[in-house]
Amino acid sequence: MIATVGSCCTRGIEGDLVQVEVDVSQGLPGFFICGLPDASVKESKDRVRAAVKNSGFTFPLRRITVNLAPADIKKIGSHFDLPIAVGILAASEQIPLNSLKDVFLLGELSLQGELRKANGVLPMALGLQEKIPGALLAVPPENCREAALAKNLRITAPYNLADLVAILNKEKVLDLINCNPEQMLAAAKINQVYPDMSEVKGQESAKRALEIAAAGNHNILMMGPPGSGKTMLARRLPGILPPISTEEAIDITRIYSIAGMLKSDTGIINFRPFRSPHHSASTSSIVGGGQYPKPGEISLATHGILFMDEFPEFHRDVIEALRQPLEEHEITVARASQTVTFPARFMLVAASNPCPCGYFGDEDLECKCSPTQIEKYRAKISGPVLDRVDIHVEVPRQKYLHVTKSPPGESSEKIKKRVTKARDIQRNRYLYESFTCNSELQGKMIEKYCQTTQAAENFIQQVFDSLNLSMRGFNKILKVARTIADLEQSNLISENHIAEALQMRFLW
Repeated sequence: MIATVGSCCTRGIEGDLVQVEVDVSQGLPGFFICGLPDASVKESKDRVRAAVKNSGFTFPLRRITVNLAPADIKKIGSHFDLPIAVGILAASEQIPLNSLKDVFLLGELSLQGELRKANGVLPMALGLQEKIPGALLAVPPENCREAALAKNLRITAPYNLADLVAILNKEKVLDLINCNPEQMLAAAKINQVYPDMSEVKGQESAKRALEIAAAGNHNILMMGPPGSGKTMLARRLPGILPPISTEEAIDITRIYSIAGMLKSDTGIINFRPFRSPHHSASTSSIVGGGQYPKPGEISLATHGILFMDEFPEFHRDVIEALRQPLEEHEITVARASQTVTFPARFMLVAASNPCPCGYFGDEDLECKCSPTQIEKYRAKISGPVLDRVDIHVEVPRQKYLHVTKSPPGESSEKIKKRVTKARDIQRNRYLYESFTCNSELQGKMIEKYCQTTQAAENFIQQVFDSLNLSMRGFNKILKVARTIADLEQSNLISENHIAEALQMRFLW
């Protein structure tokens, strides 16, 4: 007898449907799984056999063949345990076949038949919701909060295999889990508290640059000697970013679910990520990879910040690998088994010393590096990568009077209000575009939305020729100037806006 049970798998951050076909037939007892299963799926045979027996059901002593269709997609993960077990019970007539219509199952089984947490449940639920709205999805209790974000599905979370079989046999009432993503976002327990900008003494130009970067989602490079406050400023940047939207929160949660980094009590991530990898990190850990590709740091930083301290100390291939994601806001990872695309819509915040010893250009401390050492150090960051960083700002070492006598600066909350207002202006301006921030302007869109005054136009002509700007560098200046104008709630870009944007280039 043949039974078919619905399940899902992931490709990148998207969910695909999988039909688990189970045939229990006469012949020598055996258990076979086909349909491109990985090692964890093949190992499910022993888990399923023990779970079925220990849940009080009969495991058929016949030839059991399981096919995971479509057979051209690699099936990865232990969440196929549950549909395989239910398929065996249905094919051996312990569950009625008609009870499996529009029912989809996800979950690993323990040897006692309990449902254990699975990775990637949210993207699979969202993929199922697009294809079969209204379907019933059974998931482990630890995954129920993330699965419930798929509002057009009926979600249930049985504790073990016996509970699910009782529901399918109509011996137990179906208990559905309801969820409103907006309410979950508002009531989420994870509340990130960031250090306040008012604690930073001096560094007014750097704080201004961070405000502009936050307002337009611009990439930024901070350069200064050791101990000047680059890391301190970067760790305060999340506190001035605008509040996260429901759509952004679901995007982030989807990525963390795929990566297996979503905690069981976290239905939705309600804060912008701040990722800070060590400079010894490998290319695959930054951009994503592995035999079966997983999201890297640039994807985990989506809608948040990727802070790369000691930027030139990263491996050259890591730095160069940032070219595509910085330009296209996504990364394509190709492996022999599959090719997947992950989102990479992050803000790069890079920090660097001006030279190996860190004191080149310092007014008081002498640099110990030779010109060759300085040139070699700076050559680690190529021109194309620097061209993709909108804002360059110097963070000098502070004098004693600046540290001790400076009045408290503006609070993060006050700066955040200006940033949020500028983001609202951009969101309304780009309402019918595929992007929401100035940093994502490309091609003709720059000409359309970066309108200047006549004085600014004349100034731009002088600057372009005298500084030998590349078109990408020129466009970066225009986009930063557009953000400065938005912070001042100005429709047109003025000469002052262009001049301030120019000051935030050419440090390297």
